[in-house]
Amino acid sequence: MTLFLKTKIYDILSLITNSLYFMLQIGIIGLPNVGKSTIFNALVKNAQAQSSNYPFTTIEPNVGIVEVPDNRLETLAKIEKSGRIVPALIKFVDIAGLVKGAAEGAGLGNKFLSHIKEVDAVVMVVRCFTDGNVIHVSGKVDPADDIKVINLELILADLEQVTKSVERTEKLAKSGNKEEIKKLEILKKIKANLENEVPVRDQDVGAENLLSIKDVQLITDKPIFYIANVAENQLDANLSDLGMPEGSIKICAKIEAELNELTEAEKIEYLDAIGRASSSLPLQDVIKKGYSILDLISFLTAGEMESRAWTVKSGTKAPQAAGVIHGDFEKKFVAIDVVPYEKFVEALGWVKARENGWVRTEGKEYVVKDGDVVIFRHG
Repeated sequence: MTLFLKTKIYDILSLITNSLYFMLQIGIIGLPNVGKSTIFNALVKNAQAQSSNYPFTTIEPNVGIVEVPDNRLETLAKIEKSGRIVPALIKFVDIAGLVKGAAEGAGLGNKFLSHIKEVDAVVMVVRCFTDGNVIHVSGKVDPADDIKVINLELILADLEQVTKSVERTEKLAKSGNKEEIKKLEILKKIKANLENEVPVRDQDVGAENLLSIKDVQLITDKPIFYIANVAENQLDANLSDLGMPEGSIKICAKIEAELNELTEAEKIEYLDAIGRASSSLPLQDVIKKGYSILDLISFLTAGEMESRAWTVKSGTKAPQAAGVIHGDFEKKFVAIDVVPYEKFVEALGWVKARENGWVRTEGKEYVVKDGDVVIFRHG
């Protein structure tokens, strides 16, 4: 049995580089001047994305990496006396503001659309506050209309891509190639729904079919959720009254911008002065939402070198989970030793957990669960 944390074959740099490849990326989108860059700065804390009162302040995307809060790691590290804690990471990408007509090249059009194709999920920041000093590109504050405008532009962008792909695939399908014929059928179905303004994520396409047309690089198949950028007096308002979808996250970017300039002691004083117990920015809620819509979980490893969280899709089998750590672990997978986090903590480590019979050895068909503490056996 080989405990990956103690292996001498692969150095730490290799492990870190490999894990970064699997980092979740969330793109922050919205109309210009809705507070995207301010919220990005608050999420990433030390980021310095430019934020000004005119459209297209952000041209090239600002990128920041955030640790995924996971209290379990600290507990594991204490038990195993780990040398360090390595949480899972999320990359936030602050993408340039989108305007009506972007699919035809308006505003930053194609530049915006190329950036959004690279992320795993999308969070749309929508302006709910009114302020005569902050320009709104539509001349009015209407959250529902803003959402409609952006979603339609993304649909139009996908429609253009699918139309081109249909034309190419029709030529290839004439040869009788079964794969191309099937692909053409899928594309035509998607095209018809896009023409009816139905985003791909809401179409009954099927994961396997979407995978077969991955090269088309669709945008509206990406999971999406919303942040309502509200005024201070709107933080306790109902989402429906704000014109926002249920499940949206409310954030006051103005408060966050002011908090970003303060020391910890000053932050406490400021929040007390405005009658709030904490910042309006629920970073953990944003991360949880991202994990939820992408159906992600974290399994854990713990040893003398480090305690670490690894991100995989729910339903991932043991060999593929091993591959997140290193490709060779998947290729040479033998078995997985696994114990639920709660049992690991109760046993205060691997030794007692084994004595209690709580450690199970599973094979290639085992589906890794959130909170599993694991050791991979490999050849």
